[in-house]
Amino acid sequence: MDVVIREIRETDYSDVVMLWNNDLGSPTVTSDNISARIERLNSDENYKIIVAVSDNKVVGCISMVQIMALEYEIGYLQINGLVVQKNAQQKGIGTKLIDHAEDFASKNGLSYMILNCGFQRTKAHEFYESKGFDRLSYCFTKAVR
Repeated sequence: MDVVIREIRETDYSDVVMLWNNDLGSPTVTSDNISARIERLNSDENYKIIVAVSDNKVVGCISMVQIMALEYEIGYLQINGLVVQKNAQQKGIGTKLIDHAEDFASKNGLSYMILNCGFQRTKAHEFYESKGFDRLSYCFTKAVR
């Protein structure tokens, strides 16, 4: 499978909505809100959305942000989401997206890459650990009223 890794384009939005909804299980990304959300992300150079394209179709996507924090002298790269279409998994696409993120982090002098992953996504946990990520903590969330 030939795959091109590149920054997201407006023509990719509908494919990314399908990936986020169907393959990542996150229904909050919709065709109604994706344009505005990506426009906001693109207005800050610290955010990047990268897609994996095969046969002119998006088959994978990674969303990431460069973050400064007290505990990291230089900063780190937070992976906000990584998804590969179910029928395209185990073909090296996720690896290519992670490698791209790591290259980006390295070129920007960042010291770590960090991500969160749902408890139920055990295959994803195995994938991340195979790519050198350590399981260090739980992620806690709370809705703000």
